[in-house]
Amino acid sequence: MPGKMARCVDLLSKKIHSQTVYDIAVIGGGATGLGVALKAAASGFSVVVLESHDFASGTSSRSTKLLHGGVRYLAQGNIHLVKEALQERSAIMHQAPHLAQALQFVVPAYRWWQWAFYGIGLKIYDKLAASHGLGRTCFLNRQQTLDALPGLQANHLQGGIQYWDGQFDDARLALALVKTIERCGGTALNYLPVQQIQPLDPVHHQGARFKLTAQDVRQQQMLELRCKTVINATGVWVDQIRQQASHRKQQPLVSASQGVHLVVSRDFMPGQQALLIPKTSDGRVLFAVPWLGSLILGTTDTPTRELPREPQPLQQEIDFILTEASRVLSKKLQRSDIQSIWVGLRPLVAQAAERADTKQLSREHTILVEPNGMVTVTGGKWTTYRVMATDALKACMDAGLLPPCELKDVESLVGTETTGQQAIPITRPPGLHLYGSEAPQVMALPGADHWLTNGLNEAMVRFAARHEMALTVEDMLARRSRLLFLNARQALNIAEQVAAILQEETGFDPALAEFRQLAHKYADGP
Repeated sequence: MPGKMARCVDLLSKKIHSQTVYDIAVIGGGATGLGVALKAAASGFSVVVLESHDFASGTSSRSTKLLHGGVRYLAQGNIHLVKEALQERSAIMHQAPHLAQALQFVVPAYRWWQWAFYGIGLKIYDKLAASHGLGRTCFLNRQQTLDALPGLQANHLQGGIQYWDGQFDDARLALALVKTIERCGGTALNYLPVQQIQPLDPVHHQGARFKLTAQDVRQQQMLELRCKTVINATGVWVDQIRQQASHRKQQPLVSASQGVHLVVSRDFMPGQQALLIPKTSDGRVLFAVPWLGSLILGTTDTPTRELPREPQPLQQEIDFILTEASRVLSKKLQRSDIQSIWVGLRPLVAQAAERADTKQLSREHTILVEPNGMVTVTGGKWTTYRVMATDALKACMDAGLLPPCELKDVESLVGTETTGQQAIPITRPPGLHLYGSEAPQVMALPGADHWLTNGLNEAMVRFAARHEMALTVEDMLARRSRLLFLNARQALNIAEQVAAILQEETGFDPALAEFRQLAHKYADGP
């Protein structure tokens, strides 16, 4: 259907051009912004999300793919934070069981004291989960540990501890949030960067306190909307929006760090359980997580002042992961074994922010009501996206920016099966199962029997263009499909076919050349 997406975009543009005064305009279409918008829409507020690029194209598609309470926070004594995250972990799995599931982890013990020390800590982790627990922590002997983690280095192994946490497909969960926002009456738009935030006198503008001017990248025109409240949920880029809104230099709220992930073949650890090394040679945590048919190794935690849209790994970060993984895996990893390299930027609250007028709700996320009435929310993680949404909206109410009301949660996201059918594990290779109840819609489209590569057919590309707002090859192969993150060279091999389908569906340039440059970076690194 050539031009279908263009017509859809035109309708959205007209909606934005209307005289509606939105209760809330959310800037940022990642986990935080989408979470705020969903809770707001479910609670009866009129809300619009404006994302400058693609949904979840920043940090929110580059996580370690874990839904977890935070074992390291337990070691720090932050019991409240761990209990909160464990409860939220369970809620997300209930919301979208085809995209978020329980996963067993094993911590190997190479010293006798590790077996007891880590085991006791993880037993406490179990207790904190209470009714939201996913399974029982248990001690494994040496052979049981090797059976659970085939491919593990056996020398000096004493045993292991097996415990439960969760994993998910972060980018596809973000898309499910987008669709659920729309189901609840909200609007979520990608490729609409905000160019100007102008304060208004609400007395003379139907209660509107802000006018936002955004650039419609698709139609190459400027759009304006008015709203009562602006929520800045742009992750590591919140300070840029704060400065844009205030027209003066701001004390930084965020200090970023970057986490590098390497993806290799499951042949290195072919089991169905994940590996956690709680303390590497430099004191970091290392994961080896089976995900969508591959194995994710990571992550690093390197402070950075640079905030590019596409962060690049440092050579020493890659070397660190390869070296540490090779210490515990029986087969040594080489640079040539890497199928894809990707990097995420984490928004951490800057030390300077402690002296600012902030309300720090936990070590994980921070909310600031700006002098101009804009509300900034940053930090946090996917596991607690619903908590961040609640706290941000309550901050708006406490500041008189929104009327008080009872905030509501959504029980299930679009795509969740209602038949009680058992979900296919996310450790398995990607395929139609990741669409949940939308799978029949996908298979009804042209090209359902034309497979571009394992787990991705032509119909999925058409579905992404028609129903998931995909415009570019990167949108398709990085976030609707996760192929770029799993195997960058395979993504390169089918990029031209994907571009042709997107061009036919949308009428827009699918940015094939730009994707090829990006995929080479994912494949080759620095």
